[in-house]
Amino acid sequence: MDLKSRRSTYRRKRRTRSTASIFFGLILLIGGLYWASAVWLPNSEHVDPEWLGTVNKPIFAEGERLEGSALGEGDSLKLPLPVIQSVVDPTIRYEEETGSVILTTPQKLVFLKADEKVAQINNKPTTLRFAPEEQEGVIYLPAYLLETLYGTEVQEDEASGAVLLVRAGDSVQTAKVLSTSRKQDGTIPLRTGPSIHQPILFDMPPAADLRLLESGEEWHYVQLNNGYTGYVQHKNVQIGENRTVPELKQELSEAKKKWEAKTINMTWEAVYQVAPKPASIGKLPGVNVVSPTWFSLVDGKGNVQSKADPAYVKWAHAQGMQVWGLFSNSFEPDITTEALANFENRLNTILQMLHFVKLYDLDGINIDYENVYTKDGDNLTQFMRELRPLAEEQGLIVSIDVTPKSSSEMWSAFLDRKALGQVVDYLVLMAYDEHWAASPVAGSVSSLPWVQQSVSRILNEDGVPPEKMILGIPLYTRVWTEVEKDGKVEVSSKAIGMDRAKRIIEEKELKPVLSEETGQNYVEYKDQDGRHRIWLEDAESLKRRVELAKSFNLAGIATWTRSFASAEAWSTLQQIGE
Repeated sequence: MDLKSRRSTYRRKRRTRSTASIFFGLILLIGGLYWASAVWLPNSEHVDPEWLGTVNKPIFAEGERLEGSALGEGDSLKLPLPVIQSVVDPTIRYEEETGSVILTTPQKLVFLKADEKVAQINNKPTTLRFAPEEQEGVIYLPAYLLETLYGTEVQEDEASGAVLLVRAGDSVQTAKVLSTSRKQDGTIPLRTGPSIHQPILFDMPPAADLRLLESGEEWHYVQLNNGYTGYVQHKNVQIGENRTVPELKQELSEAKKKWEAKTINMTWEAVYQVAPKPASIGKLPGVNVVSPTWFSLVDGKGNVQSKADPAYVKWAHAQGMQVWGLFSNSFEPDITTEALANFENRLNTILQMLHFVKLYDLDGINIDYENVYTKDGDNLTQFMRELRPLAEEQGLIVSIDVTPKSSSEMWSAFLDRKALGQVVDYLVLMAYDEHWAASPVAGSVSSLPWVQQSVSRILNEDGVPPEKMILGIPLYTRVWTEVEKDGKVEVSSKAIGMDRAKRIIEEKELKPVLSEETGQNYVEYKDQDGRHRIWLEDAESLKRRVELAKSFNLAGIATWTRSFASAEAWSTLQQIGE
């Protein structure tokens, strides 16, 4: 190849290499620009929240969208019952059979029906501004009722239709959108995730109000009043005050204020066929409440039988004692089931009891439901919720008797002690019958370790405040008789009071021995009927029970039953108030 040809070939190769270099450079430049945009340039894509266009009036609480949507707007806004139950009050009762809704607060018992503007509030007819409504099997309640009854904050956004709920007592961390220094009137993006590369949900104007839900290292998770929820950088947010939605004031009645600084020393008065004559009772030093067993459930309609004695009330008040009439379910499980099954029957019981309370000038009601099917436990709790506001209206003390926790269906498992402790003024723990009348083995009616464990479990497991618990103390014991037959020990028992136990000790010339295992004095003897064993209730055991109640800072004590006590018992029990 000559020189001219070689030069021509060189020039062609040089042009080819130059073109390739330029092309390669362009590729690098484009790739670099793409990489730079991916790394440095924010995403400008806009997307809508998933609920927009599919849910007409979404409902939010704590930044989360709830199932269902609201109806109406403004004053006529209505919210679905399942949402209200999940956010505001899970105890609201809907009885499908009658289409009725029951709401309870410490002061109000509200009975509503779908499409009816007249409601019953504390058993008085009240015209609502808007009637509850049923759509596709869902009950919707007027939103203003939540504000009135519970103090719930309900905020509605006209533009988006979003409804934001905040419970009374809950806190809201407020914040505002800060504009950038480059563009004072510019918007700030609310993004779907904590990155500038995430799509934009909403362009937030300067000074827009925010609810701060969570904070990360560089991003806040916030919600606008229109329901839009997403992420914004710290630099674009000014933190405001932590606002608490005020709770409705619950004023204590004058009757209840009296007990704030007192320790309760109650005794039950067991009334069987013949009412005790007050003149025969004598002095009960230290006792400030008596609870006679006067009232009982008689049928499934909720009707109440009374054995009340006005002379007894007059005597008790003259002694400076309050009277808390005891109402029992007669220990009849089947009529209890029916009487608790619906609002009409429960209200019938409540109104009859309140009638008797007013008629006999009583100061409180002590509820004693025993031998109850487990399935009826929720209805018993509902009964107490419905009783509370009507009793509160009359300034009455409401208490309920409960057994220690156990697996026994009819005597323990039906009791929701946690829920009951939130409803009543006092929970009375019947800390006896550890070994009951038909127990297969002999043992203490109420050993001290068992009592201590029973109290601890309810306080710790069920969260019942100690100032709401009254310790029930037995004034009786059992004489256990053991007989050996065919190589087996057969056991029977008989309940006796303190004076009868003292006479047995004197007659048999027995010497009580303190059992550290039970915290009680113990005696035994043998005769032709077999071996007899008694774990005694006496000054020693009563003193230890009083000390136990004091150690837990309980509201006081209650004793079953007055007629079983010796005269000396009251001076020991009086120490609860010292």
